[in-house]
Amino acid sequence: MQPETPSHALPIARVNVGMSVADSAGEEVGTVTAVQMPGTDVRPELAAGDAERLVSAGYLRIDGSGLFAKDLFAAGDQIAGSVEGEPATVTLNVLREDLAHA
Repeated sequence: MQPETPSHALPIARVNVGMSVADSAGEEVGTVTAVQMPGTDVRPELAAGDAERLVSAGYLRIDGSGLFAKDLFAAGDQIAGSVEGEPATVTLNVLREDLAHA
């Protein structure tokens, strides 16, 4: 029996470097600086458990905005959707505080 393939692309597949990121409350999180699809061997510089989860689900590296901002990481399953156009925006299904950070 063959595994099922999704009939639509994963939300992470529609994300590009340079897109703005907003959390589930609509607050600006930052800008996408890297997109890694699920199963890649590119491991983020995070604690072991967080890193493995992100590699498995795919992830976005986000250059955080605001005072004392640090890089943030959103897992592929934390992406609610994306909007093409100007400005292109990725919407997350979690709050900024729920994201992994470097």
